[in-house]
Amino acid sequence: MSKDFRFGIVAGLAPDAAAWAAVARRAENLGYSTLLVPDTLGTLPPLLAMTAAATATTTLRVGTFVLAAPYRNPRLLAHELAGLDFLSSGRLEVGVGAGRDDARRDAGALGMPYGTAGERIAQVRSVIGEVRSVFAGSRIAAQRPGPPILVAGAGPRMLALAAEEADIVALAVAADTPEEGLRGPVGTLRELAGARFDDIELSMNLLRVGDEPPPWMPAHLRTTGDDAAAVLRGSPREMADTLLRRRDELGLSYITVNGFYADAFAPVVELLAGR
Repeated sequence: MSKDFRFGIVAGLAPDAAAWAAVARRAENLGYSTLLVPDTLGTLPPLLAMTAAATATTTLRVGTFVLAAPYRNPRLLAHELAGLDFLSSGRLEVGVGAGRDDARRDAGALGMPYGTAGERIAQVRSVIGEVRSVFAGSRIAAQRPGPPILVAGAGPRMLALAAEEADIVALAVAADTPEEGLRGPVGTLRELAGARFDDIELSMNLLRVGDEPPPWMPAHLRTTGDDAAAVLRGSPREMADTLLRRRDELGLSYITVNGFYADAFAPVVELLAGR
């Protein structure tokens, strides 16, 4: 059975605190389900930004997209997330991954070891375990037994972990991956998750909506082909039909987009959210 559509925006910068609160309120007013904050040294610290966004809104969920497990203390992080869950009245979602392409540089800047791929995947598992353990015994966390856990990945090892542990799986495929290229990771996850697959919410982040790339986009991504699954074009109805087909064929129901496109994508959200 298909899951209802949810939509989120990914944002991590604003000119000032008032503007950041306005970003959160705008997302809520446009019908987005979540505001997701990346974990980089070039953007706002995610847990602080999420707390501010939660206090500026009433229904908007807040999440990480995604926390880099390699340079986080799992137990300390879990306690801070429980506090954030309390301050957001149970609107927290926790996204975690093994690190972006440039996460090694951030880890070095923080004086933290980065580790091998296997070590970093083990750290993702450790973060998830600590979050669930701390939330189960917390006196302040609002969500019991804990918040939804999102795992981002596309490789066999991360998908194996996600198949066991994740409530939400974000397909972290290359920007130029065509729609047909999504079938492999989805099929692998389906096989690994078995009966759990139907309980997992599948997510994908859109790189571009329409023809205009965001001003911060690196040059090599500005030329991403129109056949890339992360590029969505056409009228709102045409984009909605594409997403409906992908949900029917692949199970993708949780779609996220950069905050630069929040207004442009809002008509699609209006057509599909909760349906």
